[in-house]
Amino acid sequence: MAVEKRSVLVSGHHTSVSLEPEFWAALKEAAAARGISLNRLVTEIDEKRESNLSSALRVFALAEARRRDQLAGLAEGDGTAP
Repeated sequence: MAVEKRSVLVSGHHTSVSLEPEFWAALKEAAAARGISLNRLVTEIDEKRESNLSSALRVFALAEARRRDQLAGLAEGDGTAP
């Protein structure tokens, strides 16, 4: 799987982040769902992170996917709690 290096604006500073395309797509979806820019979402994740930025972004994307799956399960009535 190829890694894409992109420039993002984090707290007013440009930085490069390398992630797989699927993670970039998940982050864009999460930003859109919140009504904020990708740069704003990355800044929010950056402000709370305890590891390197790429890892923090991947963990965030995974947590979002799990949260959506749990909510979908509740909507289908399978009894899964978030």
